[in-house]
Amino acid sequence: MTTFADLKLPPALLQALSARNYDRPTPIQAATLAELLSGSDVLAQAQTGSGKTAAFGLALLARLKPGNTRLQSLVLCPTRELADQVAKEIRTLASCTPNIKVLSLYGGVPLQPQLASLSHEPQVVVGTPGRILDLIGHQALSFDALDSVTLDEADRMLDMGFVEAIQQILGHTPRDRRTWLFSATYPASIRQISDALQRNPKIIRVADKSPGAAITQRFYRAEPEAKLDLLTQLLLHDQPASCLVFCHTRDDAGQVATGLAKRGFSALALHGGLDQRDRDETVVQFANGSCQVLVATDVAARGLDIKELPLVVSWELPKDPNVHTHRIGRTGRAGSKGFAYSLVARREEDRFEALRNALAEGAEWSKPEVPLTTSQPATPKMKTLVIDAGRRDKLRPGDILGALTGDGGLHGNEVGKIDLFATRAYVAVAYPRFRATLQRLRATKIKNRKFRVRPV
Repeated sequence: MTTFADLKLPPALLQALSARNYDRPTPIQAATLAELLSGSDVLAQAQTGSGKTAAFGLALLARLKPGNTRLQSLVLCPTRELADQVAKEIRTLASCTPNIKVLSLYGGVPLQPQLASLSHEPQVVVGTPGRILDLIGHQALSFDALDSVTLDEADRMLDMGFVEAIQQILGHTPRDRRTWLFSATYPASIRQISDALQRNPKIIRVADKSPGAAITQRFYRAEPEAKLDLLTQLLLHDQPASCLVFCHTRDDAGQVATGLAKRGFSALALHGGLDQRDRDETVVQFANGSCQVLVATDVAARGLDIKELPLVVSWELPKDPNVHTHRIGRTGRAGSKGFAYSLVARREEDRFEALRNALAEGAEWSKPEVPLTTSQPATPKMKTLVIDAGRRDKLRPGDILGALTGDGGLHGNEVGKIDLFATRAYVAVAYPRFRATLQRLRATKIKNRKFRVRPV
């Protein structure tokens, strides 16, 4: 069986992989890395959660020229959340390689700070097409030394109408660049854009694992006006630690989250109408266990990286069976069991029939279990506190952990995920202890300084 060492990666990357206890590549990594490292154009397709980001992240880092501080690799993503997630993954992979700057650039935030950050040129930029075009217009990006361009979630970028923007961006890049396309699905549009942008690409497709063994799918009949009651019933019966509900529109996402919150659930909405700080805080709370139910549009959910997600719900069936496969691929990962429920109105039954034909295991109707009459929504295990200081203040997760387990009075197992941003830090603490922790942390110095601390 192939190991990362067999792929002749630089020692610093092997060291970073070892620190994360990654010894063997996933199938998509094993299938693509040799071609990526050799300098070939690659068109790769594999399901969500298969390790595509690490595949191209390792390759682009391995191809960086030591000592060259010019921009050498550009990664384009469809959403801000995905761009941020990809940048974090690449930074982690580069953690043992000195002097590597990875910059994420996307809209929804002021342009001026990003222009300022480009005064010291990064070797790797991860961004959304619209913001990259803005920065090209300001002559803030130079592609003279560019080695590779990666289109991550290429299928979604085409669905969102980014073809023209992508073509404009690549028109500013060197003709001899490497072009890598990574996609969860393989529609005809991917082959067309590959023909336009790539040179004799190596086409690598890793078959989707059948979700049958890991994911239990159930389909429930429900008219639109009855769906909130049915979803409430399902959540009360299952009491999942976390649940991701997919909606088609931002209006639906907002209304469903509000409806669940009124019924006592810890529920938040994630969609394109939120400003960047609200989006960040929503994702942080769901990922660290402070929020039980996240109601999201398909586009907004593309950037989520939730390792343990027991339940996924489709508020409405998608028109494309591939989108359904992408949705349910969020659960049942890493050998864990997962459930995927779909709420289907009469007007959606043609989509149900198309899905039934597409699924190898078929699809049948289910009847919901009735929850106990005393059942109440579960209280989240964690609560998020925000500290108004971050990477710019030289704050590190260890500094926060030390304050919480020292003067903060918490045990290590009462501290959850710590997320650092440029000017803010979010930390999850055990829900029963959060009020006392908040008061003590407000009175405690972190790195010999006092910072404002508040609950999200």
